[in-house]
Amino acid sequence: MRWYLKLLPILFILLIWQIASVLINNAFILPQPLSVAAVLSNPTVDILGSGSIFDNAILSIWRVILGFGLAVLCAVPFGIIIGRYRLIEELVNPVIQLFRPIPPLAWVPLALAWFKIGLASIVFIIFIGSFFPVLINTIDGVRRVNRTWIETAAIYGAKGWKLLAYVILPASAPIIWTGLRVGFGVAWMCVVAAEMLPGTTSGIGYLIMYSYNWGQVQVIVAGMIVIGVIGIGVDVVFRAVEKRKFQWQEMNR
Repeated sequence: MRWYLKLLPILFILLIWQIASVLINNAFILPQPLSVAAVLSNPTVDILGSGSIFDNAILSIWRVILGFGLAVLCAVPFGIIIGRYRLIEELVNPVIQLFRPIPPLAWVPLALAWFKIGLASIVFIIFIGSFFPVLINTIDGVRRVNRTWIETAAIYGAKGWKLLAYVILPASAPIIWTGLRVGFGVAWMCVVAAEMLPGTTSGIGYLIMYSYNWGQVQVIVAGMIVIGVIGIGVDVVFRAVEKRKFQWQEMNR
């Protein structure tokens, strides 16, 4: 499909948006696209003393990097161990299944009680939200490694860290990468939600709530668009790496 054809749905949404905003004629309910575009065209301008869209977005990204990075550092090794050893999986699986369905925001009261309002509580919520998608995909990726590859490598003397580095990790990497992609998407949603909590003073989620309190709906919509654009941008990077590094997976199917 040609690139300009992909713009048609966006143009259609903008047209419907413009018509609806004119018919409603209430900027607090639905601002016009041009007023939102005016906010987006000046991303470094301070908004009502709460910082610019750019500054708040950078803070949100930094928080996601911290929380998501910690989740990856914990979930990937843990997932490899669980995936490799059936006994450990049987022991910890009930605990994983108990905590996995709990929504990240359900941890907010505990996060506030343990870490108070601030960076630590936000990072904790991001960590919880992204930990389980990465963990489950890592376990699944390790368990799906072709047993013939492992047995063949063992015949040639590969064991321990060599077996892990040269067979298990490369073979399970595509599924682990999918877990990272899903986990980052969840982490990005978590940071925005966590930044909307009372007491938070920065971040794109905070900017949205702060603008709501002042009736600046055009800023709210602009913030939502920024959230979507950043999410799309990161996902494009994940997909580009997947396409470049894991082409062999398609050939193996």
